[in-house]
Amino acid sequence: MLDKVRNIGIMAHVDAGKTTTTERILYYSGTKHKVGDVDDGDTTTDFDPLERQKGITINSAAVSIDWADRKNEPIAINIIDTPGHVDFTAEVERSLRVLDGAVGVFCAKGGVEVQSETVWRQATKYKVPRLAYVNKLDRMGANFWGCVEQMKTKLRANPVVVTIPAGQDSALEGIIDLIEMKLITRDLNDKTHRKFFTTDVPEKYLEEAKKRRVQMLDGVSAASDEITELILEEKEVPIPMIRAALRKGTLENIFTPVHCGSSKMFHGVQHLLDLVVDCLPSPLDRPPVDGLHPKTKEALKRKPDAAEPMSALAFKTVAEVNGDLVYIRVYSGEMKPGETYTNTTNGRKERIARFYRMMGDKRVALEKANPGDIVAAMGLSETYTGNTLCDPDQPIALEAIQFPKPVVSQALSFSKTLDSGKVGEALNRLVRDDPTLKTHTDEETKDTIISGMGELHLEISIEKLKRAVGVPQEDTKLITLGKPRVAYRQCLARQVDFEYKFQKQTGGRGKFAVISVKYSPLTPEQIEEKVKEIEELGDPKVKPDPNSVYFKNSITQGAIDKQYIPSVEEGLREGAKKGYKYPFPFVDLEFDLHFGKMHDVDSSQDAFYLCALEAFREAQERGGIELREPIMKVVVVSPKDYQGQISGNISSKRGVIEETSEDGGIAQVVAKVPLANLFGYTNDLRSATKGQASFSMEFSHYAAVPVELADIPKPDKK
Repeated sequence: MLDKVRNIGIMAHVDAGKTTTTERILYYSGTKHKVGDVDDGDTTTDFDPLERQKGITINSAAVSIDWADRKNEPIAINIIDTPGHVDFTAEVERSLRVLDGAVGVFCAKGGVEVQSETVWRQATKYKVPRLAYVNKLDRMGANFWGCVEQMKTKLRANPVVVTIPAGQDSALEGIIDLIEMKLITRDLNDKTHRKFFTTDVPEKYLEEAKKRRVQMLDGVSAASDEITELILEEKEVPIPMIRAALRKGTLENIFTPVHCGSSKMFHGVQHLLDLVVDCLPSPLDRPPVDGLHPKTKEALKRKPDAAEPMSALAFKTVAEVNGDLVYIRVYSGEMKPGETYTNTTNGRKERIARFYRMMGDKRVALEKANPGDIVAAMGLSETYTGNTLCDPDQPIALEAIQFPKPVVSQALSFSKTLDSGKVGEALNRLVRDDPTLKTHTDEETKDTIISGMGELHLEISIEKLKRAVGVPQEDTKLITLGKPRVAYRQCLARQVDFEYKFQKQTGGRGKFAVISVKYSPLTPEQIEEKVKEIEELGDPKVKPDPNSVYFKNSITQGAIDKQYIPSVEEGLREGAKKGYKYPFPFVDLEFDLHFGKMHDVDSSQDAFYLCALEAFREAQERGGIELREPIMKVVVVSPKDYQGQISGNISSKRGVIEETSEDGGIAQVVAKVPLANLFGYTNDLRSATKGQASFSMEFSHYAAVPVELADIPKPDKK
């Protein structure tokens, strides 16, 4: 019964109330008898000790509940509570890749905050239909309509409001359902918070409700010609017709239904679940999943049907004491415990011992998993994030998940008293479980460098490492992080075009190759053009390069044998991975190979590879280097009295203020600031504003930086 399944994610900016909303959902569905609270640290989805200690969500947690639709038929809802902090953006990315729908939670006071914009963009990228839920209407300064307005301006969404608040702040009485024109209020004498009164809309709210209902019908009519006709004829629109149009418009991403409530005060949560069932897609409503045949690279599709061959995507691994727990989304066919499947990413055969339906940190064993199910499997030894599992007889490779590149690096050092093998193993597991975490050894300093999405990300990763190795959390000496380093990029300062000859003679066959290459830095417009060309090709094997490094073969009349051209490209790309003057990758560059010479005896693939490597080193000398640094979009929110100090502080950090706004005594400053100047900004901000300001940042773009301003580690004297 696939139409009775919903896979949804709860996504939002940090502190908008995602975890509390999930808690209330669990409570109302009967899955949980005692309702938890973030402040008390006893919620189901934030079960990790680190999450309870810091009061934020770090890992996306899966829970499953049962609900009923309007005909009282059972519906299974799988929910993933995702983190809101920008440092854990990968958790949101991988969750949205496997979910069918999402609920964006917004704080009625904070409105559309930075991370809300980021997760909204991620959902748009995966074409995920979504609902918006404006939470915290009971908070002082709550502004529901201000929040809806921001959805239009900041998210470029098309909101259709289906419920409105009856009163706001401390005067919140309940919510008004515009579809049925009823006021829903809580029975304040009911200690279980389950009883509600549904009454006609009182006189004091009636005029506003009627006006808003007209707006709602106007919005919904975009998905239904019948409703448009009824509105024009000034006839009453039947409720089932409104619900059908709401569903159609949401699934086709024409508009976003907006619901309101206060999860902490139990207002609007049951209504939200009804909307999830009414508007968000079942696995059947989503298009078939695309993939490639691992050998022939032929494009394939898999429908969400139990009769199709099995295909599933692993989207998360969690290292546990007795083996890895791998979260899997089944797309087609049936998955059964004890069966052997092929991992088409690495070509290995994998046997799934057993799998579970997850309830936070509790689990229920299952006999089989159907299309659309999200389960956690045990017994997989070689399957990690982004891998495809499928039927061995009909293989398919599903598109892996694209993750953002790390922007902050720090040197990791640990005491000689610790077992280095154990630390290395734990570190490898951490990196494998978190695709935005990378480690490498610096060739010059021999330091272990760990890179991630931000200071908090690295701090949390070290806490996890301590736990895995058995070091007490309060011990700050045994495992430490050095000064943060910025992940710079580089490009050639100008275009160069020259011929390079590579010749070596060492008894016997020599090595001979000559290539003429034009090395051109690319502008954003040129990169956009290239991406467009690749997309128009429609070839699933050709993808835009993540670093925008492109190779063009302009060789004519066989100046170089065809077999040598891939070696030239390989040599140039190898050289672009790490510059010879600065140890950073090259970006935004085109290599145009337009002439060359070869020798019948002494030319080989190896000779052309080495020739390309050395030619690019020469190009760096001739063209000069332009260093680029990551620029972050920073949003600071504080009482307006401190706006002057904040603006001054940002300017002193080479920041550029883009906009300032003020609403109800709260000022917001949006700026672009180089990441190198943002380390320790939390402390600067606290001391400048007596701890009353908060800020959030996300990666914006790379920009040129003079070498003297770049924070490049000097080679060690030793």
